[in-house]
Amino acid sequence: MSASSGQVEFVAGTVAGFCGKLVEHPFDTVKVLLQAQHAAPTSATRTVRYNGVWHCISHTYKHAGIPSLYKGLTSPLLGSTFEVAVLFAVVAKNKALLGEREGGPPLPLISCALAGAGGGVVVPCVLTPVELIKCRLQVQQALPHELRTYKGPLDCIIKTIREEGIVKGLYRGNTATLLREIPGCFAWYGSYEMVCRWFSRLFDDHTEHTSPLIHMFSGGFAGVAYWTSGYWADTVKTRIQTKPALQGVGFFHVLRDMLATEGIRGLYRGWLVTCFRAFPAHAMMFVAYENSILYLKPAS
Repeated sequence: MSASSGQVEFVAGTVAGFCGKLVEHPFDTVKVLLQAQHAAPTSATRTVRYNGVWHCISHTYKHAGIPSLYKGLTSPLLGSTFEVAVLFAVVAKNKALLGEREGGPPLPLISCALAGAGGGVVVPCVLTPVELIKCRLQVQQALPHELRTYKGPLDCIIKTIREEGIVKGLYRGNTATLLREIPGCFAWYGSYEMVCRWFSRLFDDHTEHTSPLIHMFSGGFAGVAYWTSGYWADTVKTRIQTKPALQGVGFFHVLRDMLATEGIRGLYRGWLVTCFRAFPAHAMMFVAYENSILYLKPAS
């Protein structure tokens, strides 16, 4: 793919983030509920313990309806559009720094993956507070009403800042986010380019991967690669952000404790539903991104 201006990449990324989040959020709610189900207060005797993905979906739907699967959407929807916009803009800038030029040969795959990893260094600045608010709103819906703390995203932001501060509150779990995003974005963008190029050679397509079907499948594969590579860190992040007792506790301390008590299986609880959601969400994201680039580039 040819390089384009940061402005075009940012706008295309905004469209991609919006479309992708609408597809993935219900599955994300299930993922968070499965990851955090051991993080509820011990006094919450009526807190649900899910036996698996289907039990979580059916119970949530039965007791709160479809809208509950979109609980906490406002914050991540706004945040995701900005986060994905920043990510694509940074990746494009990194590719230019690594030598990509308009009309020139494509970068080596390792350079594409490194450009993605560089994006993973930046996006936690946006992503950590957005995901903290999202996770807390999603998790509390499994609690009895009298134990719920937040009325909505704004109330959650205000109470988090007032009670915990900005660095220790809104940016709680930032180390875990970094440890998820850097390898995740490395695998994400590197695998996207790899699959695009593989299909290009397979079908003898030399038109810069313009087929939406290629973008769709490559994007879906990239989403699965992203979550598989960093899922363990995401589970630790969810635990840190949603369990009050872990305030101030370091990432590696929580990781060691989870490994000792729950094993590797505990770190990958909810992975299947996450990959199930990642494929269509990232497929939609890359289709929206690539088509936005094609639409915007002539005006740039």
